[in-house]
Amino acid sequence: MKKALIALAISLALVMSVEAQVKNGPIVDKVVFSVVMDRQIGIQNTIAGKTDVFWENLGGKDYKAISAADLDKLSTYFAPGTQWEITFNPYPNVAPYQVKTKDGKMFFNPFAIREVRYAMNWLIDRQKIVDEIMLGMGTPMITGMTPGQPGTYKYNLVPAKLGMTNRGNEKKAIDDITAAMTAASNLPENKGRLVKSGQFWTFDGQPVSIKFMMRVDDPSGRLLEGRYISDQIEKAGIKVERLEWDRSKCINTEGSTDPADYQWNIYTGGWGGGGMREYWDVLISQMYSPYYTNMPGWGEPTWWNYKNDEIDAIAQKNINGWFMTADEYWKDNLKAMEMALKDAVRMYVASAQTAQVSNKARFNSRMAYGLGVGLDTWATRTADVKPETSGPDKGLKVLHATQFSARGALFMSALDPIGVDGFNGTYESVIFDNCSDQVTFANPNSAKYIPLRASYDLKNLTTQIKAGDLKEQIASKLIPPTSLSAKPVGLIPVPKEAIIYDSMKKAWVSGVEYKAVTYDAATPTYVPNTGIVAYTKLSGVKYNGGKWHDGNPIGVMDIMYAAAFQYEWANKDGPNDKMYDESFASQYQSSLPITKGILLNKDGTFTAFYDFNWTDKSYIAASGAAVVDVKAANPGRATTIEWTVIEALAKMVTEGSKSGEVYSFSSDGATTEVDVTVPKCVADIRAKLVDMAAAKYVPVSIKQWCTPEQAVARYNAAIAFIDKYHNAYIGNGPFICTKIDTTSNSVELTANRDYIYKSDWATKLLTTTITRIDNVKIPATAQRTKDCTVNVVASAVSYPNDIASTATNKTNVTVTLVKADGSEMTYAAKYVSPGNFSATIPAKDLGALKPGSYTVVVQSYLATEAPSVYPASLVLF
Repeated sequence: MKKALIALAISLALVMSVEAQVKNGPIVDKVVFSVVMDRQIGIQNTIAGKTDVFWENLGGKDYKAISAADLDKLSTYFAPGTQWEITFNPYPNVAPYQVKTKDGKMFFNPFAIREVRYAMNWLIDRQKIVDEIMLGMGTPMITGMTPGQPGTYKYNLVPAKLGMTNRGNEKKAIDDITAAMTAASNLPENKGRLVKSGQFWTFDGQPVSIKFMMRVDDPSGRLLEGRYISDQIEKAGIKVERLEWDRSKCINTEGSTDPADYQWNIYTGGWGGGGMREYWDVLISQMYSPYYTNMPGWGEPTWWNYKNDEIDAIAQKNINGWFMTADEYWKDNLKAMEMALKDAVRMYVASAQTAQVSNKARFNSRMAYGLGVGLDTWATRTADVKPETSGPDKGLKVLHATQFSARGALFMSALDPIGVDGFNGTYESVIFDNCSDQVTFANPNSAKYIPLRASYDLKNLTTQIKAGDLKEQIASKLIPPTSLSAKPVGLIPVPKEAIIYDSMKKAWVSGVEYKAVTYDAATPTYVPNTGIVAYTKLSGVKYNGGKWHDGNPIGVMDIMYAAAFQYEWANKDGPNDKMYDESFASQYQSSLPITKGILLNKDGTFTAFYDFNWTDKSYIAASGAAVVDVKAANPGRATTIEWTVIEALAKMVTEGSKSGEVYSFSSDGATTEVDVTVPKCVADIRAKLVDMAAAKYVPVSIKQWCTPEQAVARYNAAIAFIDKYHNAYIGNGPFICTKIDTTSNSVELTANRDYIYKSDWATKLLTTTITRIDNVKIPATAQRTKDCTVNVVASAVSYPNDIASTATNKTNVTVTLVKADGSEMTYAAKYVSPGNFSATIPAKDLGALKPGSYTVVVQSYLATEAPSVYPASLVLF
């Protein structure tokens, strides 16, 4: 009996201990982000336990220099890391390719010639960069789609069809550049002025020289890349001015100056890995389409901007789900990919396989992380470190995270939660993505969309469409004349009770009255929307409540404000409309017409009517759930901030500020971009909140859902937050931004114990088993008269613990042969023994093909998770 009582007591104690640990919010109590100016210091501090995790993508040189003894003290997170690309300044992008600067000087820009840019794909040996600069820790890239990721291989077949290879062809490149420059020299405007004189081309007697910005803060990576590419360019007769600058100077010169000012020609750009994705059409928009404002000119209305209306049209059509079939979707996307490669304003070079390290002894378990990007917001949300043993935080779990910056600064862009270039840096995302939640998220280990702050049932999803008329839609300017196919037509009636915000009337109106945007090559125009149908209906969508970080509850007013703000600032309602931002509009004008109407149901749920189609119902539903998001602006980032701050910022731009500072939502250099962390701007935000509270001001877009008293309470809560934490990042995520120290360049995040999920929620949700292809044995050559055998070695890997075992017969392995016309033949591999699989491509199928090189794609998976992908080549004789 006594033993039983003791056992019961122990059991109860364990239960109480577990319950005490499972709180609302994240596992850790705090996260402290700091910065070092030397990678080696960051690595050594992590090994010594002075910091818990070095949140820096380590390349081959840095990672391979760590000793075996030190590696044993570290947990390593491998993933596709920084993607290296070079962006060209193509100004003026038309003959005669001359540039006249503000001081009257004349230049000739060789990269204004499309053929010169295109030839760079052959001038650069991408494999050499991977082997000699990345030391093998990387993969050559020709498109922006990460090699080896699910769904990318079709895009990566496009450059192969254009004759591009990882090795390039230096002779062809130099011949093509010489031919293009010679043709330009024969133009009347350049005759006698552009001549080849010795090694280099000259213009008006001076060498044709280009300004190449190289990241000196990446001395073993992009700096060496830039030097190698410079040598190659000079072989083609174009002199290179090598600007070896730090990231701040490079980024500010590229992104904050008009291309027509001609302060740069090339930049060794780099982007985060982009995460695990199911669908990569978004890259066509983000990295190749001018409308998305990531191309030279960056959408700033007073600057020269690169234009390509056809790529824009295709990209907007597909990212918005305006297609009937998968064949149509792929046809359009691959055409856009080919056009982007030929225009070559942005050219990808390589994907670095990077390593991020943490101190093994400090953690109770490994963090979750993005298989396609490495450590991300899910790492901080699942981090479990040992409690502090001394100091003011004794007994608390504090995650110490260090980032690298050659300038010793954490932020390179304005922390602007509205404009398209706010929070436009990797370091900003690493920190502030932890402070915000969106409605849905892509699972970091599978890319499947999962509800986060909303709930809905796929049973309540209906999609009904029919084919549209191409000629009719072109004539009515619903789509551009370059369109390959018509937009579908919805068949689901939109009831008159469904509402949408009309920025002209400053009111929520019946959806059938909304002004729909139509395509016009010169200027977006608006016509009455006579359609009362939608592609899709999703009913029963519910926002899962919770609170903002200032304690205000999240409800209907937050949802309706966010939606109305986008319509207000993307629509120009007359020549003097102050509530309009052209860059903001550039991104939102194609997506806003997707929503045809919103029903607010009596049970507190929403019904969304919208024009979005896809081959995956869960993706369609996730798009519909976005209707109830409380994120108002800053497209493409996770930033979600309470409407009180958004409204204060908007009024600072339209009405002016207490300090007299002239603010905007852009980094055009003529005004100051708003920033929710800069003391002067934060003071102006506070002053505007005080004014709004005194006036009992209620934004017109939410007057049906917010009383003056409720608005005042909101403003006062926001003011109290600012007074306490000295910043205005009032988010809704699992962490609260509680301290920003500009002296030490550190940021402190504190656990939000009013968060809607328990601390073990994310870990339980994300823990799983995935597969990994370890080796593929495929004949270097094959005869069309014989079967071809492909042998595959695969493992099962526990995520995020990263413990591998041999794959069992429950693993599915497929081998896909991609034919010259893009069609595919897929063969299931048979289980041979633990970890070993074999597939046969029959002679009858090979015999139907012409001799040549073909792409083979091997994939492994257990169920519905993202497969492991291994591309290979097969040469047929």
